[in-house]
Amino acid sequence: MWINHVWLGFLGLVFGLSVASGSFALAVKLGIIPQMAEKSKTAKHIMTYENAIILGGVCGNILSVFPDIHFPAGHLFLGLFGLGAGIFVGCMAVALAEIINAYPIVYRRLHLKMGLQWLVVSIALGKMCGCLYYFMKGFQDL
Repeated sequence: MWINHVWLGFLGLVFGLSVASGSFALAVKLGIIPQMAEKSKTAKHIMTYENAIILGGVCGNILSVFPDIHFPAGHLFLGLFGLGAGIFVGCMAVALAEIINAYPIVYRRLHLKMGLQWLVVSIALGKMCGCLYYFMKGFQDL
């Protein structure tokens, strides 16, 4: 009986490491962290960024694998976490679209020469409004 638990624990660890390495490899390939560090002029703190990503991944995995662990930080932390997670997912989506050259193709097909920044802002605002509606309305109503 205990060998089954050990085997399942080992498989969970191996599969979790493979999924995490794939996620981190995608983030590294997209160049999100170095690009954000360069844009914010904080490239000298790149080790802090890397440590924060590792710590966030480990803590997120622990909290998702062990749902009985409660993290009593309140609604303020939940809002900050949601904001940070949303920014990260948005940056990931934009970086992926940039890698596959989605925006230049759309601009060329729509014959856009001016106002490109407004198109990007409107896409971001639309995504934000859709997410806010989805989370405020509730999951079961949709």
